[in-house]
Amino acid sequence: MGREGPGLLLRDIRRAAPDVSAIITAIASHAPDALMLLDFDYDLNGLALLAFAAQLAEAGHPMPYHIAPQPNSGVATGLDLDGDGRSGTADDAQGWAAFAGSGGMALLSRWPIEHAALRDRTGFLWRDLPDARLPRFNGAPFPAPEVFDIQRLASVAAFEVLLLIHDRRLTIMGYHAGPPAFGGAHQRNRNRNADETRFWRLRLDGLLGPPPTAPFVLLADANLDVENGAGIHSEIAALLAHPSVQDPHPTGEHPARGVTSDTTGYWPEGPGALRVDYVLPSAELRVLDAGLYWPHPQANHALIWVDIAWPP
Repeated sequence: MGREGPGLLLRDIRRAAPDVSAIITAIASHAPDALMLLDFDYDLNGLALLAFAAQLAEAGHPMPYHIAPQPNSGVATGLDLDGDGRSGTADDAQGWAAFAGSGGMALLSRWPIEHAALRDRTGFLWRDLPDARLPRFNGAPFPAPEVFDIQRLASVAAFEVLLLIHDRRLTIMGYHAGPPAFGGAHQRNRNRNADETRFWRLRLDGLLGPPPTAPFVLLADANLDVENGAGIHSEIAALLAHPSVQDPHPTGEHPARGVTSDTTGYWPEGPGALRVDYVLPSAELRVLDAGLYWPHPQANHALIWVDIAWPP
């Protein structure tokens, strides 16, 4: 749902633009208890998110609780992060974007969100990740050591929060990694993409503070397929194989391709069909069913749904 400039998403939600209406219909028909929206433009007062929630309620599926921390996308740094000799370009923001807040993340819920329990990981510095894959060129840090004094790991956002469901708490964790392509000879984007997923594996191992409180669900656009496309495939494979999580491996039929598969992202003029989006419940939760739904033929990503038994 991302747009080309600030305020345009709010405009299109209020206008009930066709793609917005298709997404509203898809969500209302699946009636989720909790929903993570990706590529949802952030604005300071959350007006777009409020308008979107209002339309969901009008469609018969109210989700009155929501949270959307400010993303890194488009946040200016004043430095030359990509080493091209210029500053102030989209590549010099904390996360690539044409404007601040572009393509953010938002969580909506039928159940209360404990805002005080928010653990926003969006500001975590890349250099602070153990054994970080900081880009190097000809053996030297690239583009300059001072860049990594401010360079954050998350391309978009990463956070953890609690839902209160029938007096029991469910930890929701979410992140949206940048694409592993377009990184140049120093492989900056490829390395950063891998480390954005590796961050969560280290979280599960308890190597970045105490491990997350179970039960939990990790929601991710890792921009990384286990086998195909660009990127360091072993990182997503290691996360999926982690003993703390289970992979429901949802499938669904793509309306344009006419086939059933585990494809969650489809770019016919780019990398093609990839599995890049994941819903990973913690191991002790009982998964009842899972699947994919494409809101319209032109959509680049499917809605992923997973039913879990509650209470755990």
